[in-house]
Amino acid sequence: MSRAAHWLALALQDWRTTEGERWIYVGKTLIAAFCALWLAYRLGLDSPSTAMTTTIILALPSSGMVLEKSFYRLCGTLLGCLAALTLIGLFPQQPVLLFAGLALWVGLCTSGSALHRNAQSYVYVLAGYTACMIVLPAIEQPMQVFSLAVTRVAEVGLGIICSAVVSSVLLPRHQGTQVMRTVQARYGKFLTFCQDVLQQKLTPAQVELTHLQFAADVAALELGRSAALFEVTSKVGHVRAQNRKLHAFNATFMTALTTFYTFHRLFDRLQRDGETQVMQACAPLYAIVAEALQATPSQDSLDTMQRYLQTALALARADIDSATIAHAQRIDFDTVCELLERFARDMSRFHEVYFSLAHDTPLEVSTPQAYAPKTPPALVIASGARAAISLALLALGAYFLAWPYASTAMLMAAVFCALASSSPRPIMMIRQVLTGFFIAMPLSLVCVYFVLVHGDGFRMLVLSFAPFLAVGLYLMTNPAKLGVGLGVSTFITQMAPTNVMHVDGAAFLNTGMALIVGLMLAALVFAVLLPEHTMGHKDHIGRALWREALHACTAPARRVKHRFDNRVRDLLSQLNAAAGPAPGVATRAVVRQALTLLEIGHSVIELRELIATARPGATRHALQQCVAHIAGWLRTRSDTALQAALAATLQAGAVVRAAQAEVDASAERSARLQTALADLHSIYTSLLDHMAPGAGDHHAA
Repeated sequence: MSRAAHWLALALQDWRTTEGERWIYVGKTLIAAFCALWLAYRLGLDSPSTAMTTTIILALPSSGMVLEKSFYRLCGTLLGCLAALTLIGLFPQQPVLLFAGLALWVGLCTSGSALHRNAQSYVYVLAGYTACMIVLPAIEQPMQVFSLAVTRVAEVGLGIICSAVVSSVLLPRHQGTQVMRTVQARYGKFLTFCQDVLQQKLTPAQVELTHLQFAADVAALELGRSAALFEVTSKVGHVRAQNRKLHAFNATFMTALTTFYTFHRLFDRLQRDGETQVMQACAPLYAIVAEALQATPSQDSLDTMQRYLQTALALARADIDSATIAHAQRIDFDTVCELLERFARDMSRFHEVYFSLAHDTPLEVSTPQAYAPKTPPALVIASGARAAISLALLALGAYFLAWPYASTAMLMAAVFCALASSSPRPIMMIRQVLTGFFIAMPLSLVCVYFVLVHGDGFRMLVLSFAPFLAVGLYLMTNPAKLGVGLGVSTFITQMAPTNVMHVDGAAFLNTGMALIVGLMLAALVFAVLLPEHTMGHKDHIGRALWREALHACTAPARRVKHRFDNRVRDLLSQLNAAAGPAPGVATRAVVRQALTLLEIGHSVIELRELIATARPGATRHALQQCVAHIAGWLRTRSDTALQAALAATLQAGAVVRAAQAEVDASAERSARLQTALADLHSIYTSLLDHMAPGAGDHHAA
């Protein structure tokens, strides 16, 4: 019996952490949905299904995510109601002008949603289509617009309250805990990645795809961090105290990852060129770093690694000084040494931040620099234009059609045009929801006309709807079928009866067809209007990466490094979302280009920091000319500008070496000049990546 009880306990624990999580999610969402529906009936609201649908839309895995989305949904609803009242007040009984104003408003809101691409973007989405939901029914009866707005706020607010209470009270899953798990998983994943690269277990394509996934991880952690701040628990103060550290964790991670990639690329170049003497001298240094990362490192082990590395560097430099090697190979060696020292410092700082987060120890962190998403302007403008044009055309068509349910189809098309504008694969998203609608229509028919009509009272209504609604909610727990589940669930909730139930088969078929036609129209809009201007499209991401690299050369120096890191990683995150699980050759080419530009941008930023503190003279002028010519190449991307940038980099390297050889050069100045040489070498070899094979000798720098 004891063994059986132990086996049963293990089985229940395993079920609780796997399949049980999914059914708990389904059960909590059903409770929230039917609570909202019951309260809507008791309060006599015009559309109880709206409150029920709100709980489905807010059904998210953690209480923090539910509260965050609830807050922004309420803000968007209030803003959309205000816009609707304003439009009706400005253009009463003037449908053409009213549709034009509504299309402009929806276009602006959709652009705002595409620009932000974080939790706040939901405000813009709701503000856009809430205005549609209120304006369209009020076209013929403008005096009812205020009543419609108040009812809409009451129905949405009721659904928000039910979702927030159920998610926070009934078996809550706290976002703060999920954030810490994400931090631990990221740290372990980065260590494993470094170990695999150092042991040469990964192909170049695998390294590039891992960088793409890391960019998505950075964005995901930021979304989770912002959601955790909305939780009302005893740990909320702890999460807010950790907020500054989480910003530092993302920042130090991106810095360490970039340094490691720069070092890895240089090491690969040395291997391809067969520089055996440099490789032999660097082998002990390489081994020290690899050994330190084999086991889970501690701060003591990382400090020990830095001490051993300094000793090994001194021995390696002595060996190189005594050997007869070309000057170009000496530059390679010095660059490897500089990058290894830099990576050791960056890794130590990254571990320090991680350890403070994991064990809640004090840590001095500078002013937090939040991760800020950035969408290419062309995609922002295209999203707004697409939504505005489609809404204007659909609204005019619905107004002049005799079909009473045309406005429902138009409204559904407008809603999904706004929602899908922030999706990297909008047609696939709409197709999934459309599949859910096709599945839900016969289910709803059976639910309403073969089950519900034989029951009486709210209890029977719950028993009638719950099994069918649970099908959609269970599908929503599978990320690959989330859109299908959302389509099934929202369609079924739309069929919830009003306070006085009317069994009308014609209305059921018309409503179902209107919802399906609206989704088809939304898919058609994305297929016809600016189909290449979708979130994460590789061509737009590629152009945006060049602009960010140019910005690193020309923008004011204040926080330019943090901004550059953020923007490049965010663009890669968009590319990763659009590429799907198996990125193609073209996507990997953009990733390769991004990593090269990231390497150039970091080196240029460090040169600019040196220029800002250098005294006037030949060295400062040469570095300024180098940065200016690189900016010129990034601006024009012509072969002439590339050759000029290469020549300026070579000239700057010669001037820096001459300054380093001066007798009166201090140790501090020599170290800074050596860092500049490493950056110039990295820039030069990266520039040669854009030229044909054999176009130049990468050792010349």
